[in-house]
Amino acid sequence: MGAAVERNVAVFGAYGHTGRFVVEELRERGYAPLPLGRDLDRLRALGPRARQASVDDPASLDRALDGAAAVVNCAGPFATTAAPVVEAALRAGIPYVDVAAEIEANVDTFAHFADRARTPVVPAMAFYGGLGDLLATAATGDWAAADEVHIAYGLSSWHPTAGTLAAGAVSRDRRAGRRVRHTGGRLEYHDDALPTLEWPFPDPLGPRDVIADFAMADIVTVPSHLAVPRVSTYMTTKAAADLAAPDAQPPTAVDERGRSAQTFVVDVLVRSGGAERRAVASGRDIYAISAPLAVEAVDRLLTGRTRTTGVASAGAMFDAPDFLRALSAHLSVDLPAGR
Repeated sequence: MGAAVERNVAVFGAYGHTGRFVVEELRERGYAPLPLGRDLDRLRALGPRARQASVDDPASLDRALDGAAAVVNCAGPFATTAAPVVEAALRAGIPYVDVAAEIEANVDTFAHFADRARTPVVPAMAFYGGLGDLLATAATGDWAAADEVHIAYGLSSWHPTAGTLAAGAVSRDRRAGRRVRHTGGRLEYHDDALPTLEWPFPDPLGPRDVIADFAMADIVTVPSHLAVPRVSTYMTTKAAADLAAPDAQPPTAVDERGRSAQTFVVDVLVRSGGAERRAVASGRDIYAISAPLAVEAVDRLLTGRTRTTGVASAGAMFDAPDFLRALSAHLSVDLPAGR
């Protein structure tokens, strides 16, 4: 593979909200994005390198990935797009990364491709699923197992994109309206009401009311490789109310990069016996931060800085503390001593 080809990275769903961030991040890292998508009119605005492709047309995906060194899938709902794009990546023999936050779609990727993937497949390489997994992995460190992992999301607000709302509707339909949690070493679907409690976020955020067992993709990624029977995720009540509002508004750009003013703190607590370890990350804009997460993953995949192959989450595929430190321009991270 020539040097020029190695810089070509396909982005499926490049004209979407997160896709645009990924395209720009690739350019800033010296890669040559190949924008892919179904909508020809929106693709034309992305320049002459754009390629039309549809998940309903495998041949179009094969043509679109010709000459690409890797592909990042930013097009949800991933229940529809993940499998066809993974299949195309496997046919092309290139790494696949996506930014899926859909729990069931990520379960499907692990289940359907675990025995088939001969090239790396990294689902949920984004704010939800990827960042929490990296933090939990870094906090677990040299422990062979843990009793509990708790991941609390301290979002100042949550203005969802159209893609987030569409993906949420697909997930609710797949669950028949039920809720899901990870307990006893497996996913459990239930109709129980979700409790509200106070979570002690570190300063300057401080204690905030959160909804417990507000399930996010971390309940799939973390137990995919860490021996832990209980993984719980929490969401600040303000952000959950924003997401559920009937008139929910999309993010509003406030800077030249297109980022919103939203801020976040991700607080991860790992317990083993009587011991506890904590890892914390803070930053701005949950959609924008998915771009450096995904592009750092691509860079490590293409330069051989990996710990395994096949289908693996961020924490299993990469050196978690080193990965998090590499994002210092985008994230403030506090890891346990020695990590």
